[in-house]
Amino acid sequence: MTDTVHTPASGPTGATEPLVLPPGFVWGTATASYQIEGAVADGGRGPSIWDTFARTPGAVVNGDTGDVADDHYHRYREDVELLSELGATHYRFSLAWPRLQPDGTGELLPAGVDFYQRLVDALLEKGIEPWITLYHWDLPQALQDLGGWPHRDTADRFADYAARAFGKLGDRVRIWTTLNEPWCSAFLGYGSGQHAPGLTDPAAAARAVHHLLLGHGRAVRAMRAAAPAGGDHRFGITLNLYDVSPARADEPADRAAATRIDGLMNRIFLDPVLRGSYPTDVLDHLRERVADPADWIRDGDTAEIAQPVDALGINCYARHVVRAVDEPEPQGPSPWLGCEDIEFVTTGRPQTMMGWEIDPEGIYDVIARVHREYGGGTGRELPLYVTENGAAFDDPDTAGPDGAVHDPERIAYLDGYVRAALRARAEGADLRGYFVWSLMDNFEWALGYTRRFGIVHVDYATQRRTVKDSGHWFAGVARRSRDQG
Repeated sequence: MTDTVHTPASGPTGATEPLVLPPGFVWGTATASYQIEGAVADGGRGPSIWDTFARTPGAVVNGDTGDVADDHYHRYREDVELLSELGATHYRFSLAWPRLQPDGTGELLPAGVDFYQRLVDALLEKGIEPWITLYHWDLPQALQDLGGWPHRDTADRFADYAARAFGKLGDRVRIWTTLNEPWCSAFLGYGSGQHAPGLTDPAAAARAVHHLLLGHGRAVRAMRAAAPAGGDHRFGITLNLYDVSPARADEPADRAAATRIDGLMNRIFLDPVLRGSYPTDVLDHLRERVADPADWIRDGDTAEIAQPVDALGINCYARHVVRAVDEPEPQGPSPWLGCEDIEFVTTGRPQTMMGWEIDPEGIYDVIARVHREYGGGTGRELPLYVTENGAAFDDPDTAGPDGAVHDPERIAYLDGYVRAALRARAEGADLRGYFVWSLMDNFEWALGYTRRFGIVHVDYATQRRTVKDSGHWFAGVARRSRDQG
């Protein structure tokens, strides 16, 4: 712990009552392998699409890469100690697929397995439950060379990888998420080209959606088949879900625009996973403006996708407000396939450094809607977890003269969003936990190291960790909740 700094927390956030969590509520933080691990050539790890993308001139701000990131691969014990001191009950992290299968096939690399086994053991020793995400965007480059997610065979490769990883870690890890935010993998990776692998092919993006979901279903089936009878394993998926509303509620064109964006943002994932079918209006939209889904959706696919899930992860950071445009201006590649006639608008609320408006009601609306339309409101049990929520603000590159990192805006943001989520729970949603994004500042994808989301500050020049005031806030919530539970 020689490179970790702990400083007193700053004053109160202004909330009328200190935040206290319900008994048994999961309280954790989340990370992703490529964003924190570094060590991209250690132990035989192969290249991922993000290694390739980050080396593409102009793809990532400042030419940043995840080569070192937070050096978590070497500093994991220090980071687990931080989690313990913060009072986290759970830690959600992802496995690096190319660290386990460099070319996306075959036996898992012993060095990669050993790293994750040591990480899991360190967490369990501190009483922190590990929560594994199998895929957080770092597809082995070898599989991308064969076609990537638009290629149907990748779904099978993913299911095989999931079964092998579960075989090595399933004896100690109960909770498994297949995919993190397939919307980003498909639409940003293959539609707009903003994320790896950087392609701009709308039809490929649509095919990627289906094969990601097919991979999810096949992975859940494979892991559940391998789980011991009578065990307590839980399997699920994490979706980024945003409330979508029309800029002018009394304008039919705006309402239709909101329905279309909601279809491509939310229902294209929720419906096949939880209802066993794609929304008809979304299929019609793709057929009219992109390509015919019949070219890649085969008989029986949606039944495979709709494997029963034990947990639905919700990542939510903002909401979308849209309006129809009569004469759209020319624009470059977009993740919103066939929606050139729709404009996203702001409403004047304060924004984070990502340009996302701060509106806690957005997370309340999403949780309430999922409960109402897909969960308890329909008579089915659907445990919900906020698996990511957080904010980037203008944190300094180094700690201040007092050795602290003061981030009152982040404290206010997190406090407001957690309270909004708990209000949905109080009104009946089966919300069982919340994970702050993120444990540490890290590589923020195409924005490199220019955005900081962590409740722990990382000085990238020295790898020194400093608990921010928001980290002390997080620990205070954990402490109060334990004391009153």
